[in-house]
Amino acid sequence: MIRISTIFIAICMVLVAASLGLVLYSVAGISGTESAIVALTALTFLILYNAVSMRLRDRSDVGGQIADLSRGTADLARQVAEFGRRLAAVEGRIASSNSTGADRMQGMAGEISELGGLVRQLAASVAHHEDLLAAAPAMQPVTSPRDDVLQRVAPAPTVVVAPQPTPAAPPEVSRSQTQLIGAIKQAIDENRIDIFLQPMVTLPQRKVRFYEAVTRLRDERDQLIVAEEFISIAEASGLIGRIDNMVMLRCVQVLRRLMIRSKDVGVFCNVSAATLSSPAHFTQCLDFLEANRALAPSLVLEFKQSTFRNLGPAETENLAALAQRGFRFSIDHVTDLRIEPRELADRGVRFIKVPATLLLDPRQASTSDIHPSDLSDLLGRFGIDLIAERIEGERAVVDLLDYDVRFGQGFLFAPPRPLRPEGPSATAGAPQTNPQDLNGASTSAPVSSPAAPPRATGSAALARRALGPN
Repeated sequence: MIRISTIFIAICMVLVAASLGLVLYSVAGISGTESAIVALTALTFLILYNAVSMRLRDRSDVGGQIADLSRGTADLARQVAEFGRRLAAVEGRIASSNSTGADRMQGMAGEISELGGLVRQLAASVAHHEDLLAAAPAMQPVTSPRDDVLQRVAPAPTVVVAPQPTPAAPPEVSRSQTQLIGAIKQAIDENRIDIFLQPMVTLPQRKVRFYEAVTRLRDERDQLIVAEEFISIAEASGLIGRIDNMVMLRCVQVLRRLMIRSKDVGVFCNVSAATLSSPAHFTQCLDFLEANRALAPSLVLEFKQSTFRNLGPAETENLAALAQRGFRFSIDHVTDLRIEPRELADRGVRFIKVPATLLLDPRQASTSDIHPSDLSDLLGRFGIDLIAERIEGERAVVDLLDYDVRFGQGFLFAPPRPLRPEGPSATAGAPQTNPQDLNGASTSAPVSSPAAPPRATGSAALARRALGPN
């Protein structure tokens, strides 16, 4: 196509030069030689002009091609840089996966070593119990058919053994509502409110992370009244506010003593719905908590599930006032798994305690909005930790680990332990604490260190199961 255009331009230039010479020869009367010279001169100028214009046009085309080449080179450089970045990201992921695998292996090795320690503790506890049984056969008579036959053949001498008192299990006394109200008032006036601490442990490591303060009252005969007996009556008679104030004071004292040993410990303090809705009692609690605002990250206020479901405007405002001061909330007495985690998280709830039997109940999968095995992950997305309570068997722990439950509470790990009050009025059945545990307050620290009870108690429970009821 280019050659045809060039030939066409050359023909046109020759025609133009010949026409110019012909016009000069025929019209202007110039001789043929002069006309030919003029025509050749015109043709030369036309050729020069065409060459110069073609050179300029070629230069502009080359410049455009060079610019296109530069843009292509820049795009290629960007693509190379992007591939390099992706390659670096892939290498980083591979390195992180390798390190994560190593961390998991280390964690599994640590758990295996802890399980080995628990087995050794269990073996030592079983051996100790066997030694005790072998050393004192007369103190533990066994009534079996073989013993009856031996007694008939050769009667053994009679051994009189004094019955041992069992202060930990006082006899049950039936009380009327009037007597129970009187006992509650007298216990409040005479400061006979005891705090029992039950640990909450991490799973599967079983390290103590929190304590729950369980309230007990003592009557004039030092018989314990459990919370299930007096809470409802105290709420109906308007005495629960005073009890909550005294329990909150004890919880703060215990928490300060625990934090001397370890900063990573917390105390769950139960608060009733009546205290939350009573302006006078809640004002006292709020003033006290405001004075101890520095303990807000470690003091968790616990409410019932029914309390959160029946919140009124006043209760909602009081909860918001506590949340503004940095206090976190927990929910217990959960009866079903119809839970709205977003709403609870907005109100300051950071823990939910669900009974292990409720989590492991297969009927809950059909009655609730979410499968129990996915509940821990769902709550974790909103910053809420799931605590499985009332754990009484090792099989339940294994099943709960499949549900990704991080915390556990129950008699398997440790029962609620009483705090021995100062002075000679200490309860006879309360365990003795070490002198370094006392810190000059109305209550003493827990019996053992925060990290020791779950493992020792769990091993002792296993030993008791292995040895039988005796």
